[in-house]
Amino acid sequence: MVRDRAHSGLKDGFGRVIDYLRISLTDRCTMRCRYCMPTHGLTFIEDDSLLTATEIEMVAQAAAAVGFRKVRLTGGEPMLRRDILDIIARLRAVPGIDEIAMTTNGARLAEMAGRLADAGLDRVNVHVDSLDPERMPHLMRWGEPTSIMAGIHAAEAAGLTPIKINVVVARGYNEEDVVELARLSLEHPWDVRFIELMPLGGGEEADFSIQRYVSNEAVRGRIEAALGPLEAVENANLSDEARNHRIAGAPGRIGFISPVSDPYCGTCNRMRLTADGKLHLCLLHDDEIDIRAALRAEGSPAERREAVGALLARAVAAKPTGHALRKGVHTLDRRMHSIGG
Repeated sequence: MVRDRAHSGLKDGFGRVIDYLRISLTDRCTMRCRYCMPTHGLTFIEDDSLLTATEIEMVAQAAAAVGFRKVRLTGGEPMLRRDILDIIARLRAVPGIDEIAMTTNGARLAEMAGRLADAGLDRVNVHVDSLDPERMPHLMRWGEPTSIMAGIHAAEAAGLTPIKINVVVARGYNEEDVVELARLSLEHPWDVRFIELMPLGGGEEADFSIQRYVSNEAVRGRIEAALGPLEAVENANLSDEARNHRIAGAPGRIGFISPVSDPYCGTCNRMRLTADGKLHLCLLHDDEIDIRAALRAEGSPAERREAVGALLARAVAAKPTGHALRKGVHTLDRRMHSIGG
């Protein structure tokens, strides 16, 4: 159940209710998508610097106490955490957390979907940039569409719904795949969401994202030329970053997430927690507030939860109004895989 945003909670300096916490569990991933992770030269967070399951539970307790209602587990790839089921079960037991979702590359979803649901996960978003087994690896370097689709079907069977499929479109790599991906919404009650490339970090992935950017206007034009006009669908959740549409008669929806051409910062309700315990105040800015030190400080669990709650309130108050991509400003200190998207 997603609670209406009219509930009491933390408001930032621009009047936005911030009630959605995205928790990155690791900066490691099995796919190394071209716009997210290089194949060499990476230094990953040391295991003793990652937040533990107990610490993540304490953050969720503190967050719920100040008005957060939704948690999303991200990565890297969150299912690389051996304690993923324990983490989900702990979050499920936190009073006030209404929804627990996860974003995954789907590689382990077929084998894990039932156990994830049993642990308390509500739903999943799955990353799929192509359905073509030859083209997918050019963008999702070690992706294989058959196994990912098997994971999606397993997630649906386990009740991890509504299923949302996230597609990043890169010029010269997968524009021709968008029609077949959109066609999934004609066959299944899934949301297929097209996401514009964003430059993050100072490495080759940021350059790739700038050079290979495709606007969602162009993606929509390609889809409509093949499948017919799209009808706008009103969002029940005002903070949904996707502009949702439907092909007439389709059980699913087609969404466009357009941070570059159509920013949605004005309705942002998110706060991000990195795997090493930093509150990242905006996806496309470098400002962060450390909470790991508070989690590991001397004092009782209640005192540490109170300290984390105070830091959450401080982070929300300091949250920027939005990004400055059009001015050429983006995060330099972290790549996408170390923020969690």
